[in-house]
Amino acid sequence: MPIDQSRSLRISEIFYSLQGESNTVGIPTVFIRLTGCPLRCHYCDTSYAFTGGERLTITAIIDQVKHYTTRYVTVTGGEPLAQVDSIELMTALIAQGYDVSLETSGALDISNVDARVVKVMDLKTPSSGEVDKNRYENIQFLNSKDQVKFVIGNTEDYDWSKSMLSKYDLASRCQILFSPVMDQMQPTELAEKILNDQLQVRFQIQLHKLLWQDARGK
Repeated sequence: MPIDQSRSLRISEIFYSLQGESNTVGIPTVFIRLTGCPLRCHYCDTSYAFTGGERLTITAIIDQVKHYTTRYVTVTGGEPLAQVDSIELMTALIAQGYDVSLETSGALDISNVDARVVKVMDLKTPSSGEVDKNRYENIQFLNSKDQVKFVIGNTEDYDWSKSMLSKYDLASRCQILFSPVMDQMQPTELAEKILNDQLQVRFQIQLHKLLWQDARGK
């Protein structure tokens, strides 16, 4: 079925920066931040994207992306999948030759996302306040290039995350990311826990926050 590029989405911002997370950390990337999110995580750092934004057609979005010389595009939010046409947008970007990743909360159905898109999906930990929103059915739609991210704020979160690794045998299905909540868990503490327990996960710190703190559009 042809892609309808006249469809539109509400966009909070489009910006060019270094990827701050995931397995492409440090790579220059265009970020398309969609407006809206059904979750209210306690540690959220993009609450400005809950409302507002500008409605743009898929054609107009891709035209902005073309201003930058990178093949990497990340569709993020908010929660991108809260807008149904985000799936059409990602497929259109793939058709343009971009390497596309999706940052999603894990609370909404990912089964219709183009298989060529790299899915970076959260499993919300207890300290997020949204652990009951996790859609565990999504796990069956992950593959070896996809990533599950655990944002860890305390020891309870860490222990819970370990239990999820075991319960769903996640390491055999996809890549695993453990990230400390800034100002809640010391990065060194989380790193030492991972090493002591010999977990087969990728430790990550949000690079963009180290470089630009909480600057918007970075």
